[in-house]
Amino acid sequence: MNIVQPIRNLNTIQEIKEMLKDRNERNYILFLFGIQTGLRISDILKLKVKDVQGLSVFVKEGKTKKTKEVKMPPELKKAIRQFVQEKNKNEFLFQSRQRGKKGRVKPISRGMAYIILQEIADEFDLERIGCHSLRKTYGYHHYNQYKDVAVLQEALNHSHPEITMRYIGITQDKQNKYQTGLRI
Repeated sequence: MNIVQPIRNLNTIQEIKEMLKDRNERNYILFLFGIQTGLRISDILKLKVKDVQGLSVFVKEGKTKKTKEVKMPPELKKAIRQFVQEKNKNEFLFQSRQRGKKGRVKPISRGMAYIILQEIADEFDLERIGCHSLRKTYGYHHYNQYKDVAVLQEALNHSHPEITMRYIGITQDKQNKYQTGLRI
């Protein structure tokens, strides 16, 4: 099993946002949504335009079956307002060009989200990036900014603080720091 990593460098995140904003608005919103809400990619891809009309997003998480409210940060809310201006409220937020049965529009697949992230990883020379990297990036930077593992643990629906610290890469960062500084 490949373990994906968060995107740790804030400058790289900013460069990715700028590149995506110029190239593909849908992919820009997808990236922004993932890193600024911490939602699972499977829950993000199910969203419809009507789900993002307010200041918060209410999601029934597929994995936990819990209903969750996530307030959208101003940067995300502003970008979404522009993105959905001409869209029908019942459209998927992240529409695929592929059609489902009976010609119905469907959301992009998790596989397509992975391809989008792999293209970003290739362009920015990032290693071990996948769909979960967006959620891990949210968690990593949330922890580094607020240092409140209890709030982050709840936001990510983890059962224990150690799980959260390992999940967002902080435990590995500490191990790497100590190993490279070890003098024997």
